[in-house]
Amino acid sequence: MAHHRASETKREQFRRYLEKAGVLDSLTTVLVALYEETDKPNNALDFLKQHLGVGSQESTDTEALQQELNEMRQRCELLLEENKGLKNKLQRYEAGQDDGAAP
Repeated sequence: MAHHRASETKREQFRRYLEKAGVLDSLTTVLVALYEETDKPNNALDFLKQHLGVGSQESTDTEALQQELNEMRQRCELLLEENKGLKNKLQRYEAGQDDGAAP
């Protein structure tokens, strides 16, 4: 019997924690919105993520990372071209040194 009371106390503490953090209100709001949808979405979990704000944060992060990736690719291309040009200059310089050193 004491074990049963301890688990009830833990559950009650956890419920109060969720309530205080606003989790219960948020979940209730989103679940009510899903319930009231006339055309139920194919993926209820995606609906929950989107309405809890998780999906939008991920897409914002993904867009920012995609843009950064594109910028880094462009920069890499520019650096590769610059490197190629410098190698060509170095080869011409070294070839000129060889020609000038010959008796």
